[in-house]
Amino acid sequence: MLVEGSVTGHALVLGEPLSFWGGLDPNTGKIVETGHPQFGEIVTGRILVLPSGRGSSSSATVLAEAIRVGTAPAGIVLAEPDEIIAIGALAATELYGTTIPVFVASPDGYATVRDGDQVSLLP
Repeated sequence: MLVEGSVTGHALVLGEPLSFWGGLDPNTGKIVETGHPQFGEIVTGRILVLPSGRGSSSSATVLAEAIRVGTAPAGIVLAEPDEIIAIGALAATELYGTTIPVFVASPDGYATVRDGDQVSLLP
């Protein structure tokens, strides 16, 4: 785990990496990146499963803001470590006392998660 915590929820599996900066509206939890395969999907309360983050270090700020306002995913599962996503979750812990777990799955584990599956993240 990059950021510890426990959560269970339904998976939202993304077909491509996501930049939270410009790709997620922190006020609504909606994926707004034009051309993204999951454009229009809501991440709020779901276990967000994605290959990696993409883009600016400002993504950490957008994730922390989504956590603050309650529109963030319940947890994040990555195929590869992403420090920017982890920093966003850790910043929310420090600033707002709220965080979400961020987990890096094994290649086999990542490949088995399907959209809508119930997923549990446990330390």
